[in-house]
Amino acid sequence: MASSAKRWTSKEAEEWTREDTIAVVISPLVYILLMLGTALSFMLRPIGFVALAAGVALLVVLVRVIDPKLSAVSKGYELRQKQYIEDLERAVKWEG
Repeated sequence: MASSAKRWTSKEAEEWTREDTIAVVISPLVYILLMLGTALSFMLRPIGFVALAAGVALLVVLVRVIDPKLSAVSKGYELRQKQYIEDLERAVKWEG
């Protein structure tokens, strides 16, 4: 998938893009297919196994589409948190 190969910066990843729209459309479908597929599979209905397989396949697509953006945002927050903690420790440093 071409979209999963893109390298995102934290700033770019916070903006709404095509990947976000894809995730918004696919995520409810994944939820519905997994829930119906699980229930119908417990009843040994063949359509349940098909729905479950489709839900898992769409889940893989969803993760491949949105994970690079989520990772970039997460790294950005980690860097900001680290800088904040360092600044805070410098400001309230205990002199013993």
